[in-house]
Amino acid sequence: MSGRAATAEPTPWRLRGRTRQWLQRLHLWLGLSVGVAYALIALSGSLLAWQHPWLRAAYPQLAGHALPDAAQRAAVLSRIAAEWQPQGLRAADLPLPGLPVWQLYFGDGTRRYLDPASGELLLTRAPRGDLLQVVREWHTHLLAGKTGEEVLGVLGWLALCLLLSGPLLWWPGRRNLAASLRPHAQPPTRRWLSWHRSAGVLTLPLILLVSLTGTLMVYGAGTGRLLRAVFAEPPPPKPPAAIALRDTPIDWAAVLAAAQRALPGATLHRVTLPAAGNGQLAIRAQAPGEWHPVGRSTIWLDPWNATVLGSHDATADGVGTRINNAVYPLHSGSVGGRAWRLTVTVTGVLPPFFLVTGFLFWRARTRRRG
Repeated sequence: MSGRAATAEPTPWRLRGRTRQWLQRLHLWLGLSVGVAYALIALSGSLLAWQHPWLRAAYPQLAGHALPDAAQRAAVLSRIAAEWQPQGLRAADLPLPGLPVWQLYFGDGTRRYLDPASGELLLTRAPRGDLLQVVREWHTHLLAGKTGEEVLGVLGWLALCLLLSGPLLWWPGRRNLAASLRPHAQPPTRRWLSWHRSAGVLTLPLILLVSLTGTLMVYGAGTGRLLRAVFAEPPPPKPPAAIALRDTPIDWAAVLAAAQRALPGATLHRVTLPAAGNGQLAIRAQAPGEWHPVGRSTIWLDPWNATVLGSHDATADGVGTRINNAVYPLHSGSVGGRAWRLTVTVTGVLPPFFLVTGFLFWRARTRRRG
């Protein structure tokens, strides 16, 4: 008798009693409330993972262009500075293979697209002027500006609590793992629960990663400070001291060549033109090995004499900063090629699936009890 007792396997750990009841209620009501917004946000993220193909399909005039040569880039930048900077231009993206046109960003949220070789206007997109703009604004600000972004952060943390509570309620012990993940067809309560539970457990690492990175993006500056503190890293480099504006022509070919020499091998992406109070020009660049689609490397220049005032190669950053820089590309599917983009797309469809199967399980169980 004592021998059998000594060899008996211990009872597997599971949540029980009031703790389990409390967590079940929390999981249910978070799922039926926060889960609705979470599902819509995630679904919009799946769509945004393909925003460049979507943009090219919606506006065929943006596709099929040859990339400009050095002389054409310089000529168009000169035209952009003369024609669009007085109208509130904030920055301009250079034509690249993914979007082979100039993309101009304005302070009121308007975007304009120019022919890569001539600089002729191809398209103007007003804020929320098309479905893609609305989907993006919903995903990043809940259509409510800064207030919506703050609400989005709170929803993100609540969604993470929802995701983590599921495995705690599910854990069946090691011996019952396989059986607990088997999908069932009948009865309805067992079907919806098994589908909800199996998909949630098997995809948990992916959905946690995409949800966590999305939440951290809301707190980008704070996340960066925290990671630098954890890894004992210095603060990011500050831009060089401001310089005076001058009323003389800019040799854009020389400026771009100087920027390229400052970071050999980097792809120049975004130009921020001189502004009132500071004649400095800044160029965002993607150095080899960077994941961010625009790059976190920067070159600051005096555009009137094509002199580099300073540069920052983001690949030389410490571990904490590089982790923070990886948050956006991991979340958006802009690193890892088509395979990761498809993974992010499928992951964004999972919260709606959990919402539907969780609701159907709850309804079937309620009807059976009634």
